Amino acid sequence: MLRLFVAGITPRSRRAIENLRRICDGPLAGRVDLETVDIYQQPHLASLHQVVAAPTLLRLEPLPQRRLIGDLSDEARVLRGLGLDPRFGVGNDER
Repeated sequence: MLRLFVAGITPRSRRAIENLRRICDGPLAGRVDLETVDIYQQPHLASLHQVVAAPTLLRLEPLPQRRLIGDLSDEARVLRGLGLDPRFGVGNDER
């Protein structure tokens, strides 16, 4: 489960959404659930997950949770940062 926190419809937020959709439709197609949260619309979720900057991407499952901040333009960095194996869409933290 991935959750992307954005701040409204700023250019940086739009880039992060587009970049993450490209990754989820490409190497992780059909293997992850993605939820986008606007911190202006749902500030309680940002507080709950201690999000202090946007855009922030959280990998909620599988544990351990991971987070990345930025526009997610570097696909390899995103996949490595989240500990995801693009072949299987699962965490490789235990490997």
